[in-house]
Amino acid sequence: MTGALRTTPKRGVPLELDGWPGDLHCIFCNMIAAVDWAVAQGMARDEAERAAWILDRGEHCFLVINAFPYNGGHLMVVPYQHESSLAALPLAVADEMMRLARRSERALRQVYRPDGLNFGLNLGEAAGAGVAEHIHLHAVPRWSGDTNFMSVTAETRVLPEMLNESWTRLRAALADDPTEAAA
Repeated sequence: MTGALRTTPKRGVPLELDGWPGDLHCIFCNMIAAVDWAVAQGMARDEAERAAWILDRGEHCFLVINAFPYNGGHLMVVPYQHESSLAALPLAVADEMMRLARRSERALRQVYRPDGLNFGLNLGEAAGAGVAEHIHLHAVPRWSGDTNFMSVTAETRVLPEMLNESWTRLRAALADDPTEAAA
């Protein structure tokens, strides 16, 4: 659990990994550090990554299910580097972000069969970034007519599956899709 519902100060650290003794004061940095710590303590990598909903890890970036999704399958491409600006990222990191976005597109199309996809960066709080200090690229499956009255009238989202199910399905699809090599 992350965000406002969390009762401990370590944002981004799921309860299953709450033994991690650090706090980097960033959802994404805490998430990766807690997973790595749990694995170093003997937890199986799959179990630790499932707890944090990490789908895949590259050299410079990782894929993670959004804990507060707009739609089922909403995931993010997140660099390990704590940076708020796309222009400030090293080219190798930005390149891997795009290659992981391409893999995300293929996996989302395979698993969810959406009518379309939104990919986007919100740079800065004024642009709508919920985590403005650490850049991340959203990938959101979309269907014709998927905006419904629940989000408009009740500020509530209705998702067709639990996040653990999304993780299982997307992780399997990504495992079947090889990582593209950098040019």
